[in-house]
Amino acid sequence: MAGPSEIEWTESTWNPVAGCTVLSPGCTNCYAMRMAARLAAMGQEKYLNTTRISGGRAKWNGHIYLDETSVDLPRKWKNGRLIFVNSMSDLFHESVPFEFVKRVFQTMNETPQHTYQVLTKRGELLEKLSPRLNWTSNIWMGVSVENSEYVWRIDHLRRSDASVKFLSLEPLLGPLDDLDLDGIDWVIAGGESGPGARAMEPDWVRVLRDQCHEAQVAFHFKQWGGVNKKKTGRILDGRTWDDWPTEYAAASHKDKLVAAVSPPSGGSP
Repeated sequence: MAGPSEIEWTESTWNPVAGCTVLSPGCTNCYAMRMAARLAAMGQEKYLNTTRISGGRAKWNGHIYLDETSVDLPRKWKNGRLIFVNSMSDLFHESVPFEFVKRVFQTMNETPQHTYQVLTKRGELLEKLSPRLNWTSNIWMGVSVENSEYVWRIDHLRRSDASVKFLSLEPLLGPLDDLDLDGIDWVIAGGESGPGARAMEPDWVRVLRDQCHEAQVAFHFKQWGGVNKKKTGRILDGRTWDDWPTEYAAASHKDKLVAAVSPPSGGSP
């Protein structure tokens, strides 16, 4: 799976790795598990045997596929774009060999026209491998945090060598009061969406927004989520929140964000 993305905070996805392992509560309803099962059913080799059926739903089974044919894909994209790396996996999964991670980084290092957004739940491995990787300025690094039990991932991110560090607080499953944003450049927050989506309280988002503004950290509110995320939209207190950590990202996303400003019918919290 690669190419244009409907995710509000990026432009394209690039998946040199496929497959993952359920690690924490934020993984329970991961969209990528459903998507991987669907793509496997369509015969896409890299997603075969990456999921199992449990309770009638697709779940990661821990099998990791290294897609050699995708490692150099961004080199073919001449015009610069924002690229979400491994939307269908985790580059810092314990089963991804370091040499493969290094090759992915080499592609990012050698394509400065692009800006890469790497996201992991495995902060320990990120910190361990960080000194051995080349962190060119076009690589943004983020960690996912779904509730207060996992804020320690942020400490590992802080100790990485990425020039832009961001948090993905999605799915937001609990309040994150008194969040330490020291060294963080960007916060993305959003509710869970799809079948079985767990509810997010509006005040959880407001507290995050206010903390970001106080700390002068860019804040992006992605969605309220729910079973029908298009209906609930992404309006918070009468407007969208679309801050970016760099001027380049804001400029490149201008048209995409304008199209997303109008709330769908049905309102939002």
